[in-house]
Amino acid sequence: MQTPIKKPILAIALACCVFAACDRSAKKTEATMTDTTTTAQLPADSAFEKTIDGKQTHLYILKNKNGMEAAMTNYGGRVVSLLVPDKNGKMTDVVLGFESVEGFQNSKEPYYGATIGRYGNRIAKGKFTLDGKQYTLFTNNGPNTLHGGKKGYQDVVWDANQLDSSTLELTYLSKDMEEGFPGNLKIKVVYSLTDDNALKITYEATTDKNTVVNLTNHAFFNLNGEGSGTILNHIVQIDADKYTPVDSTLIPTGKIEPVAGTPFDFTKPTTIGARINNDNQQLKNGNGYDHNFVLNKHDMNTPIATVIGDKSGIEMQIFTDEPAMQFYSGNFMQSMNVMKRGIKDAFRTSFAMETQHYPDSPNQPNFPSTELKPGEVYKTQSIYKFSVVNK
Repeated sequence: MQTPIKKPILAIALACCVFAACDRSAKKTEATMTDTTTTAQLPADSAFEKTIDGKQTHLYILKNKNGMEAAMTNYGGRVVSLLVPDKNGKMTDVVLGFESVEGFQNSKEPYYGATIGRYGNRIAKGKFTLDGKQYTLFTNNGPNTLHGGKKGYQDVVWDANQLDSSTLELTYLSKDMEEGFPGNLKIKVVYSLTDDNALKITYEATTDKNTVVNLTNHAFFNLNGEGSGTILNHIVQIDADKYTPVDSTLIPTGKIEPVAGTPFDFTKPTTIGARINNDNQQLKNGNGYDHNFVLNKHDMNTPIATVIGDKSGIEMQIFTDEPAMQFYSGNFMQSMNVMKRGIKDAFRTSFAMETQHYPDSPNQPNFPSTELKPGEVYKTQSIYKFSVVNK
């Protein structure tokens, strides 16, 4: 296993790499900038009070003993805001989101902060075969199904129960053949803020019919703070010696290839922008990074990825028991949405790291299975832990 990132190494990497990222499409990265010297604030509760599909939506606030705060809404099971201290102790909102539930409803990008399912990532041509029967899904991403189809879990109102000041439990019954998936799937997702400044997410599900499941969260991060501009100078390390190349529609080819010698090698601290514009067919296919990284052998005691905000000094470590992680570098952001604090979601001003199983696993027998059977319990967890470097 890759040795966990040490802060002295990252401090050197921060100093050496901060200017390495050069976006040759700089005109696309222009954003409406906010005053990042002010402390971030959570949205108003009242802006999240609405009836959708006959169910009430709310804003839920989670806190830990250190002053870290998260704002969640049961519309889509979303992380709306996540306030963590930067290297100067200033509370910084590291998650992109909207000021109101209507903002999420009307967004041109439907996945901000959302709990994703029934199947996170892509399924080729919206079809898969299970137990000899072919199932057809809605194709919402070119010829493919993305993140559950036309109305994935980002568009439903979850039943919410705030267990205590730092814990929110969300439940949802995804009915048999909803979006074309078989089986009544009972889902429970628990979001909690721990006292070591981590956002912990635990997923559980059971089914009454053989089905496929791949749940994740789709927070869009900028560790310098929402509205602070490009993420290309963020420093990334991913404990993955291999990845799954994709075709022009971003479906894995079925091959599992080494990252060594490619722009996908993040086994050592590297800025996101260092190689993002290299002449590489995979980068062209994804318009940047939008690929599944095959994680090296790991457990919940060792981070599988670490990211540092070059300006804020905020470090995010990711822990998971999932076998893979999709790294997305904000390549399809087009300044079409006005986010919290009045900023726009400009090109590559946030990134996502979605812990999950591989894309298109139901159609790829050599990938780890995502099948869930009656009597089994789907259970997985992921942790996003925050600290600072260069104090």
